[in-house]
Amino acid sequence: MAWELKSDRPIYTQLTEQIELMIFSGVYPLGSKLPSVRDMAQEAAVNPNTMQKALVKLEEDSLIITHRTSGRTITEDARIVEMAKTKLAQKQILAFLEKMQLMGFEQKEIISIINTMVEEMQK
Repeated sequence: MAWELKSDRPIYTQLTEQIELMIFSGVYPLGSKLPSVRDMAQEAAVNPNTMQKALVKLEEDSLIITHRTSGRTITEDARIVEMAKTKLAQKQILAFLEKMQLMGFEQKEIISIINTMVEEMQK
């Protein structure tokens, strides 16, 4: 997965979000070992301290576990991952709904647009 970093938000926040997506999508399966901080930083073309900050945040959220002698692994607790995934989805949906309301759409119109797009995706 390519790292896509923009200058409009803190880099460590973007790294955190992208690593979360890699966990949610199975790129980093439950219980799998993460590459070293240096390797991940080099791959993302960021300072290792910035990558470290992102990983600390993920550890605080219990998505990754640090082992003193063997590096970091993804949690094996599927419930924690599912809760984090749901929380991210709710955050994204809330931002979307707020923008739709600012554009003047009513609830029924928003639902209709979503239903139409879901149907088109299934074709």
